[in-house]
Amino acid sequence: MSEYKFNRSLELFKEAARYIPGAIPGHMTPAITVPGSFPYFAEKAEGCRYWDVDGNEYIDFMCGYGPIVLGHRHPKVDEAVRAQQAKGSCFNHPTELQVKAAKLLVETVKIADWAIFAKNGSDVTTYALQVAREFTQRDCVIACRGGYHGGHAWCTPGHGGLTPEDKMHIHLVNWNDFDEFKAAVEKYKGQIAAFISSPYHHPTFSDQYMPENDWWNKVRKLCDEEGILIIVDDVRAGWRLNIAGSDQHFGFDADMICFSKAIANGYPLSALVGVEKLKLASTRVFFTGSFWASANELAACIATIEEMKAIDASGKMWKVGTQFQEGLRKLGAQHGLKVSVTGPAPIPYMKFANEGDFRRMQLFSAEASKRGVFLHPHHNWFVSAAHTEADIDQALARCDEAFAVVKKTFGD
Repeated sequence: MSEYKFNRSLELFKEAARYIPGAIPGHMTPAITVPGSFPYFAEKAEGCRYWDVDGNEYIDFMCGYGPIVLGHRHPKVDEAVRAQQAKGSCFNHPTELQVKAAKLLVETVKIADWAIFAKNGSDVTTYALQVAREFTQRDCVIACRGGYHGGHAWCTPGHGGLTPEDKMHIHLVNWNDFDEFKAAVEKYKGQIAAFISSPYHHPTFSDQYMPENDWWNKVRKLCDEEGILIIVDDVRAGWRLNIAGSDQHFGFDADMICFSKAIANGYPLSALVGVEKLKLASTRVFFTGSFWASANELAACIATIEEMKAIDASGKMWKVGTQFQEGLRKLGAQHGLKVSVTGPAPIPYMKFANEGDFRRMQLFSAEASKRGVFLHPHHNWFVSAAHTEADIDQALARCDEAFAVVKKTFGD
């Protein structure tokens, strides 16, 4: 094994700390990986490969925390952006691409009768709540404990700079607990505008959880009876499970769906789509940004969705993701280790089932990183359509070595 060093990353981090609060703010902070075993700064990427500023190469299983769905620097997507950039991107008015992209989303996503664009996932989750409140003329929203819907005040997992009023109308229930959901609906009867949830539960520092006991059909039925809208936060899972929307993968219809991340293969864009009855209410909610109609990102969106359809990107990710999950389970068993591999195959995650402090998981991820496999110890992973069976085989061979280190260090 060649030794991975992170000298330049550390130099840049020290310099960043002089000019940027926290040096690397938000979810990319090294504080939630394993400092000293992971890079802090990137240099370049291509396909499913990623290089840091020290020249270390990785098979990338984070994909920019999800946006890279076709592979880094995908030629068709980047060419579409270059062609538009030759004309310009940020104008006084939207371009024809905004209309084309909205039409493409409506044609692609089953429940969509309209679409509107922004830049971040938080933009559209917050807008979706406002549309729901405007349509229903109600204040309350139900969400799931541990769910993540962005960094705005109503949903941030942080604590600084908030007031009690920021979350006073957000009521939390446990995922898959329909009795608790039903009790919340009864407690706030006639006051609930919407239920917002990811299509399956993917909290950080945890296993991932699929819907159980006919969860979504029971939720849909009760929401229809009580006039409550269902907002699916598909920011993380969108396009990977089903090109028509993750609600279709789980067999129900949402009222609104929030997309971002993989919608433009790494170019900053988000979108909200919704059903026809909400279209007028959505026009009464002020929603704008000077960069939201930028043409480069819309060109990337169109090229990305068209390519995903052409190559069955979702099918490819299900195939290699399943290979990766099954391989991890097999290796864990061979080493006599108790591993929990959860989540849909395109968005896998693994942890050690017999620990609560993540020491085994942190060591495993650190050893994988030193061997050129980028796996986050606490956040779910992602595969892309650029990952091949050979890439997965290579990654598993290196994970085998990482498992051996965990076994030697901790035993069973």
